[in-house]
Amino acid sequence: MKFNKLTFLLIAGAIINTMISCSDDFLQVDPKGQFLSGSYYTDQEQAYTGLVAAYDVMRKNSGGFENMITMMTAGSDDQYAGGGGASDGAGIQSFSNFTISPTTIPQSFWNDYYQGIFRTNILLVKLPGVPMDATLKARYIAETKALRAFYYFNLVNLFKNIPLTTEPISPDQFYNITQAKPADVYIQIEKDLTDAIAVLPGGINRVTESGRFNKGAAQALLGKVYLYQGKNALAAAQLALVNGTPGSTNQYGNRLLANYNDLWVVSNKYNTESILEVAHSSAGNSGWGNWGSGSDEGNTVNVMAGPRGYSRPVGSTAPNLPSGWSFNVFTQEFYDVIKTDPRFAATVLDLKALKTAGQADYIPGYQDTGYFLNKFTPRQTDVHTGAGDAVLNYKQNTYAIRLADTYLMEAEALGGTGARAQALLDAVRARVGLPSVPVTLNAIADERRLELAGEGFRFFDLVRTGKAAAKLSSRGFVAGKHDIFPIPYRELENTKLVQNPNY
Repeated sequence: MKFNKLTFLLIAGAIINTMISCSDDFLQVDPKGQFLSGSYYTDQEQAYTGLVAAYDVMRKNSGGFENMITMMTAGSDDQYAGGGGASDGAGIQSFSNFTISPTTIPQSFWNDYYQGIFRTNILLVKLPGVPMDATLKARYIAETKALRAFYYFNLVNLFKNIPLTTEPISPDQFYNITQAKPADVYIQIEKDLTDAIAVLPGGINRVTESGRFNKGAAQALLGKVYLYQGKNALAAAQLALVNGTPGSTNQYGNRLLANYNDLWVVSNKYNTESILEVAHSSAGNSGWGNWGSGSDEGNTVNVMAGPRGYSRPVGSTAPNLPSGWSFNVFTQEFYDVIKTDPRFAATVLDLKALKTAGQADYIPGYQDTGYFLNKFTPRQTDVHTGAGDAVLNYKQNTYAIRLADTYLMEAEALGGTGARAQALLDAVRARVGLPSVPVTLNAIADERRLELAGEGFRFFDLVRTGKAAAKLSSRGFVAGKHDIFPIPYRELENTKLVQNPNY
């Protein structure tokens, strides 16, 4: 079920829907249908189901055609939108060439996160009255606040000028909602995370509680929130609590994986490097009828990143791949930067070279370079063989935050100088066999580009460090305009919301 302009807030009785788990091993509950919040949340089981519904919106990172990873990488200097043609996905194409407008921006980037906020607001109102163990209730409340902070953080970075609501809104209030100051949104994000950190458990069972916020995940997110605001001292202090001694196991059991390639093994879910992970499953048997509805559970980045019409001759040593839709191909410039890096093979699937060598063939898509996003290109063994549509049921999880990311964020927050910043940078490089280089802000930015390529962070890194215009002007980027998305046109109709500048 999809909603326009926060209209899920207007549904009579405040219906909570799509109470479905995102994963075969994360917060698993059976679908419950639809419930009126006035008569729901009467016991612990119903509170748990509400928490599942709040977590479910995290799937936006990599689920559905309009997902964060494929959208945000399309607007970076490392990748193009790609796909089947210039009209294949108006939203992703218009962001990639910076012709994006209030009518081409996919509404779901606004609606989906506000749906998550609606669910968390309802849950935070209802949870205090649920008869259940007090300690467990406090944990549910803390997780819900952390989720609300996560959704607001994404919204304020995407749109900047957004409404701020911390309680369910009645129909008579909706059309008078105005946008809050971004600083006020950040204050609420910080408060929610600070409240959550005080309560969340430090360690969680990676088998039975995988995918849930713990204290370390909330601290990592708060450190990122501080860094994005330029509150570097606060960011460094918070991230140091997460990172511990560079290269060692932190207080929450996190440690860099010894092999970078293992980060992208589909079965290697909730590994030690993962701090906050987005869950996917093939068990939902998703089909075209519910794809992108919020109830589908597959990873769509996989099929989007795969090459079109892939084939290989008998005896070929090329990987055995299913065909995909050829989105997010890497630029030649990025290829030239990463081609000698140890992370190259895990990051880039070089079909240009394989085709030249006669080892594989494919149908070139739009903006084809022959360089595909290997982190998410599926293998034939990943293809779902059960019910539903196979291309919509890939089960690879994706990382919202991982330890190498927090290492580099802390090093940046430290100003790119000093022994600790050097040790953090060295740990990321040493994991892939690279020697130490003198730590600077530029060295950290270069490392982030290579380490996190294709994961959806590059555009935000360019914008927040003031480098977007220099890197993206050739694509049409205009500073002061394309730093953020336009607000979808339909969100403005008959409301007091104001369009973002220059749109």
